[in-house]
Amino acid sequence: MSRDRSPRRLRRCDRNALIAASLTALSLTTSGCVVVHGEREVLPTATRAEAAKAVTAFTTAYNKADKAYDNSLDAPYLTGPFADITAARLKAGHANSPSGNPDYVPLKLSDVKITIPRKAGWPRWFVADAKGNKTGNERWLMVFTRGDLGQRWRVAYVTLVDPGRVPEFETDKDGWAAAVPAGSGQLAVAPGKLSEDYATYLNKGGQTFTEGLYTSRERAGRAERARKPGLVTQFIDRPLTSGDYAPLALRTVGGGALVFFTTHHYEKQTAAPGTTVPPQSKDVQALTEGEVKQSLTMEFMSAEAALDPPGAGQVSVVSRVPGLTSAQGA
Repeated sequence: MSRDRSPRRLRRCDRNALIAASLTALSLTTSGCVVVHGEREVLPTATRAEAAKAVTAFTTAYNKADKAYDNSLDAPYLTGPFADITAARLKAGHANSPSGNPDYVPLKLSDVKITIPRKAGWPRWFVADAKGNKTGNERWLMVFTRGDLGQRWRVAYVTLVDPGRVPEFETDKDGWAAAVPAGSGQLAVAPGKLSEDYATYLNKGGQTFTEGLYTSRERAGRAERARKPGLVTQFIDRPLTSGDYAPLALRTVGGGALVFFTTHHYEKQTAAPGTTVPPQSKDVQALTEGEVKQSLTMEFMSAEAALDPPGAGQVSVVSRVPGLTSAQGA
């Protein structure tokens, strides 16, 4: 390539860069304009400064929306299950307190640790692990994603994990982590199958998952609710695995992975003849359409984080954050 440095030559290179900006990373060298294809090259998904800025922007927007109970203030910074859960929470809050959140306390994140994987293609994503001031000692694990260079970073997953259950991520000599493909066969369960397997487990049980709060105890709690006299409670669990709800996995030390995934749930309460469905909280009432006479169907979105071991073994669900998104009375 010629060493011509004329303004006209540079403008041509700039035009090519703009045309390719949504798919490529560009650099200008002494030998001319060199194109590196970001959709094929394995690269860090963000710079560390860019990731830190995204965490700050999210926290600012989240606090504004929480204070005003106004989803429009943070919707541009959210996606996936966290967007659905947050939108419903703010909708209910506004219905019950139109002037804003009377119990508002700003979210403050400290001891923020950012893990950025190297990967090819979209979406780009990274994980921020921080201590929040609203949930005791639990760590906030937040997954930031974006689908192309023109998008801002958005939070798709927020899960709360006890400090002792946050794994150590595998990193290379430069500190970059490794993303695990959804179809990886090196783990006990491929990340892309975890949502389906978890939904099946909640319905039928099985040996895929270790016993614990979000597995065996969740099933036991459902069985207890289903036995209440005069009230039939039914559950439907469905996987969500595509688009903004796609699973995302980071390699952990030892060859396993921490997988973030989404599930979709319905819980229907039907009262026996001559009785009524028990009264619901103000937040549930705010999200309920129709009059509750004999039944109430509640829809939930749930974000999970699970430790998926290498090879054979059981998956351990370390966090589950469900949120009511709508309800229907009949």
